[in-house]
Amino acid sequence: MDKFTTVTSVAAPLPTINVDTDMIIPARFLKTIQRKGLGKNLFDAQRYKPDGSENPDFVLNKPAYRQSQILVAGPNFGCGSSREHAPWALKDFGIRVVIAPSFADIFYGNSFKNGILLITLPQEICDQLMDDAKKGANARLTVDLEAQTITRPDGSTVKFEIDKFRKQALIDGLDEIGLTEQKHKTIDSFEAKNRASQPWLWAQAR
Repeated sequence: MDKFTTVTSVAAPLPTINVDTDMIIPARFLKTIQRKGLGKNLFDAQRYKPDGSENPDFVLNKPAYRQSQILVAGPNFGCGSSREHAPWALKDFGIRVVIAPSFADIFYGNSFKNGILLITLPQEICDQLMDDAKKGANARLTVDLEAQTITRPDGSTVKFEIDKFRKQALIDGLDEIGLTEQKHKTIDSFEAKNRASQPWLWAQAR
């Protein structure tokens, strides 16, 4: 998992409420178990017309937002089914931060496990950041995870809260497997002692 320090980017405004995981990545693209390659189908129904051409009215197809790493969204972002492909698609497109008034619980956990920072802020603050995002290429946000701040285009800052464990995991670039692997010496030591004291438990492992 990529380490997260700071991200400075034009933020894409997506004020839609209740953006579900099927909108983020439609079910027909869930056949793969690869985390790469889903970015081209992110918000597929909104980004493309029935003939496969781009919809110029959708925010991520507009020139100012094609490289956005930050998304400012409406309430209850990530609701619907628990597909992990949703954060995979966001990450593969290049989104590292989503800011919204609220998130669906399962999507929230899946996103952090895949290196995406989700920031929950009051509606009125999200509205201000949405206004910043709508200014396009003339306005950038800087998200500093260590300081837990968002710097707006006018230089003012917004503080945000985050669970200490999730914060450190993002900074270190470690998912649950990576965190477990950090304890490999302790695990190896335990297994060695356990093999010696209860060898019958390890008979099938030989």
